[in-house]
Amino acid sequence: MSRAAARRTQVGIVGAGPAGLFLSLLLHRRGVESVILEARSREAIEQTIRAGIVEQATLDLMAELGVGARARREGVAHRGTNLRFLGRSHRIDFARLTGGRVATLYPQHEVLKDLIAARLAQGGEILFGCKALAIEDVQGTHPVIRFAGTDGAAGALRCEAVVGADGFYGVCRTAIPEEKRTEYVRTYPFGWFGILCRAPVSSEELIYTRHARGFALISSRSPDVQRMYFQCDPEDDADRWTEAAIWEELQARLAGADGFRLKEGPVFHRNIVAMRSFVCEPMQHGRLFLAGDAAHIVPPTGAKGLNLAASDAWHLDRALGAFFADGSAAALEGYSAAALRRVWRAQHFSWWMTSMLHRFADASPFDERRQLAELEFVTGNESAARGLAETYVGEPFG
Repeated sequence: MSRAAARRTQVGIVGAGPAGLFLSLLLHRRGVESVILEARSREAIEQTIRAGIVEQATLDLMAELGVGARARREGVAHRGTNLRFLGRSHRIDFARLTGGRVATLYPQHEVLKDLIAARLAQGGEILFGCKALAIEDVQGTHPVIRFAGTDGAAGALRCEAVVGADGFYGVCRTAIPEEKRTEYVRTYPFGWFGILCRAPVSSEELIYTRHARGFALISSRSPDVQRMYFQCDPEDDADRWTEAAIWEELQARLAGADGFRLKEGPVFHRNIVAMRSFVCEPMQHGRLFLAGDAAHIVPPTGAKGLNLAASDAWHLDRALGAFFADGSAAALEGYSAAALRRVWRAQHFSWWMTSMLHRFADASPFDERRQLAELEFVTGNESAARGLAETYVGEPFG
C-alpha cells in the first residue's frame, strides 16, 4: 500500500482543475481539511495550454484568496469586444454598459499555476499522479475514494464528503446511479481550429466574426503571442493544414471593406476543439458533489467554463463550511439547485453566442438572414448590447 493509501480527511477532492483548487483554498480559509487527488503530473497541468477569460467575480475571488496579483499584473483587461459581420466590426463597450465591470484575458493554465502554488505554500496536499478508480459509500457518512497511487499500488482516501472535479471522463459523475441522474447533451456539428502564433497584436480587443465561410475568433495572449480560431470540421486533421493555408483561411474570414488585415507570424501550436453543451442533474448524490466539467461543459464561445468552475467552488465552500461548522445540511442539500441556476444561464448564453455567429451546414437563406438581423440588433440596440455585456463579464457569485 502506498504512503497516501491510509489518508483520511474531511473533504476528498478528485481533480486539480479550477473547481478543485479553488475549493481547496476556500476550505483552508475556514479551517476545513481537504486532500486533492490528481491523475496528471503538476508539469502536465501547468503546461497544457488553455484559453481563459476571467470574469470580474472570478478575479475578485482570486484577489480575496491572495492569488490574484499576477492575473492583475499580467492579464489584459477585456473592456470591450468586437462583433464583426459583413466585413465591419461593431464594438460592445463592456465597461460603459456594465458600470465599470470588465473581464480579463488570462489563460486558464496560468490560473492553475497560481492556485497550485498557493495551495502547496499553505501545506495543502495535492497528490499528483494518483488516479481515482472508484467512489464508494456515498450514501453513508464516510465515503471512500479508491485510487491507484504513484507507485501503482491501490490506495484509499476516507472522507466526510467527496467533491468530483475530475472532468467529463472522470469516475465521479458515474458514481451517481444512472437512474438518479439526467444528462442533457448537445453536440455541435463543427469544431474550432485553434492556433498560437508569434506575431504582433492584430486587435487590442477580441473579435468575434460571423462570415459565410464560418466563424472566427481573434484574441491575444501577449504583445508577441496571439491566439486565433476558425470554425472547422471537428474530424479534420490539424496537421494537414500548411501555415499558408491557415493564414489564407483566417484572412478570408476577417476581410472586409474596412481593409482590416491580420498580422501574421509563425504558428507554434495548433489543435481542434470540439463543441458541445452538457449538464448533469443533479450535481450531487449523498455525500458526493460534482463541480466544474464533471457536471457541465459549455461551448467556448461564451467564455464561461473556468468561471462556472469558480462559481461551483464558491457555492460548495459555503455549503460545506456550514456543514462542518454546526452540522447544518440545508445548504449542502441545496447545492445543486443553487449552482445550476448559473450553469443554465451560462448554457443559454453560450448556445446563443454560438448559434448567432457560426455557419450551420443545413442553414437556409432565411436562417442566414435571421443571424444577420440578430447581430444588427445586438450591435445597434443599447439594451441588447447591455444584456450581452453584463452576461459576458458575469454577475457576482450567488
